[in-house]
Amino acid sequence: MTIRLGRIGYLNVLPIYHPLESGLIDNDFTVVSGPPSELNGLMDRGELDISAASSIEYGRHPGKYYLVPDVAIGSRGPVQSVLLLSRHPAKELSGKDILVSAQTHTSAALLRILQAELWGIETGYTTGSATAALEKGDLPDAILAIGDEALNLRYHPDYPHRFDLGEAWRELTGLPFIFGVWLVQRSSWDRSREKLQYAARTLIEGKIWGVSHMPDVCTMAADASCLSDEEMCSYFHGLVYEFGPKEQQGLLAFYERLKAHGLLDEVPELHFLP
Repeated sequence: MTIRLGRIGYLNVLPIYHPLESGLIDNDFTVVSGPPSELNGLMDRGELDISAASSIEYGRHPGKYYLVPDVAIGSRGPVQSVLLLSRHPAKELSGKDILVSAQTHTSAALLRILQAELWGIETGYTTGSATAALEKGDLPDAILAIGDEALNLRYHPDYPHRFDLGEAWRELTGLPFIFGVWLVQRSSWDRSREKLQYAARTLIEGKIWGVSHMPDVCTMAADASCLSDEEMCSYFHGLVYEFGPKEQQGLLAFYERLKAHGLLDEVPELHFLP
């Protein structure tokens, strides 16, 4: 059995995947790259064995997966790559439409929570590509941008009001926010436990390498981006790759609010890989 490993196609996972993809850490994975929404679908359909995925994917289908321990992706404040970019102050967005990236599930749900609990507004939503809309000359009232697109658009002159959803969550709860987790398909686990244990250990080893070589990662990422080394290091230093008690508390708080707002049927227990 060759392990089918999902990789989010954003810079934020570079610290974990670079040592795997460059051969610094031995592995025999078949890597499938895509945006979070696509990987969520592949996992839901059983087409990947282990993958990075939106944290909401585990909340929706906890019976299908185990969580990989000790590795996640989130923030304890500003995340810089999940932004609500607006032409108006937040409270003036009520009744207007927000263009939401089609690549996100978790951030879109988080936005709805923040609108209700932090800003007290109700808006409409349109799904699409912010970059494509702006290139055509369209100017939505507000844009929810994630990943590399958010990094590239964050200083767009037509959007003077910028709201970092990681920072807004900390303002609301005082907790870290976990945007992404790594999931193991339970059906794959039943077929090949030893290989999946090896895969999880390898991912954690990749995370340890990446965190301990962060200056090198910043330089590599900056070379492939419009950001400077300094901006890229600021970005990576704001990310959290741990999945300890505080991060788990933040994730459960997210699930509790999703349920309270009718976006999740039940608050799942966190079941980690045996």
